[in-house]
Amino acid sequence: MRMRAAGTAVIGALALSVLAVPAAQAADGSRGDTKISGVVVNGGKPVVVSATGTKTITVSFTVTDDSGVKWAQGILYHGSDMDHADSAALANTGDKRSVCTEVNATTSTCKATYTLTAGANLINSVAGGWKVWAIAQGNDTDYVKKENAKTFQAQRLSKLTVNASPEPVKKGATLTVTGALTRANWDAGKYSGYSAQSVKLQFRKKGSTSYTTLKTVRSDSRGNLKTTVKASADGYYRYSFAGTSTTPAVSAGGDFVDVK
Repeated sequence: MRMRAAGTAVIGALALSVLAVPAAQAADGSRGDTKISGVVVNGGKPVVVSATGTKTITVSFTVTDDSGVKWAQGILYHGSDMDHADSAALANTGDKRSVCTEVNATTSTCKATYTLTAGANLINSVAGGWKVWAIAQGNDTDYVKKENAKTFQAQRLSKLTVNASPEPVKKGATLTVTGALTRANWDAGKYSGYSAQSVKLQFRKKGSTSYTTLKTVRSDSRGNLKTTVKASADGYYRYSFAGTSTTPAVSAGGDFVDVK
């Protein structure tokens, strides 16, 4: 079976998180002056993964402690909190901790890569908001633990097509514009229609550099799009989708229509 339960990855993640003493449980906690700040996931961009793809991302943060930084660790997870996570990703380091580089006597930049894989720790039900669980410890054993140090989006790659016909067409005649909005189906390892979504039909007149929205069309149960417009001038028609929390924005390449 290609897809394994995302929960399998979670069990391993939680087991390893216990090794991050004093992180015996997931909830926030601290002792002393250790601080975590400036968490950045994937350069601040959503993590977009194709139907069968793998995405390796970098997570970095700053740790401060008056005695210096001993170690730090981050776990990426999906769920209301770490105790109820239904998927996760551990750092791609041997000990699953971040690699910390000293900036000065009290500050270090801690960084690690993580891998998100369609059909493994990415299944359809976990698309959307993920969180970073993070912990850091100073050389004096002070520590800080954050259950939600940062949020980010894990999204299903989207695709959009367009076709305007007939071509060429007489001025004032009716054009039929079809297309399809699909997105990665991580469970099935293919692209499936994204239904009931509002998609804009846009037009760019020949010689212009910008598109104007003509109308909004709703995708059907299979993600298909279809509408009609009156041909007015030579130019390009495209569909444009604004995106959702689980699926990124996408625009089709313009289809040129010659108006006689």
